[in-house]
Amino acid sequence: MTNTRLARLKNLGEVEQAVMDHIWGHGPTTSGACREALALSRPMKDSTIRTVLRRLEEKGYLTHEVEGRTFVYKASDARESVAVRAVKGIIDRFCGGSAEQLLLGMVDSDVLDRKQLERLARKIAESENNPEQQRTRGTSSGRGKKS
Repeated sequence: MTNTRLARLKNLGEVEQAVMDHIWGHGPTTSGACREALALSRPMKDSTIRTVLRRLEEKGYLTHEVEGRTFVYKASDARESVAVRAVKGIIDRFCGGSAEQLLLGMVDSDVLDRKQLERLARKIAESENNPEQQRTRGTSSGRGKKS
């Protein structure tokens, strides 16, 4: 297990995921701009997009600032940070906190191939040889602990 506990984000529905993909890809947005951007793939009424944005904010994915009378929404965290938290939740819930167990299961199930494992090994070797990365990483990511 890790030393820090990040708040677990609630799962995203299909429309919520589309909205987050848009915001992560394009940056801060208003409800109208988001609705227009998604109109071809996900047509929504103005009240619907406002509800989706409000729920994403309640779930912790978004924050907003008010510019005049307009809410401008932005992602609370980068896509990668959210993905790391989601994977960490999976590791904690299904693998007893062991990233090694997750990776071994992925190898056994042919989710990761030899080339991907070699890239992971290189990345680990690079990070172990980079003192700056070790200092900023610490043990909060769980990588400092042996399983």
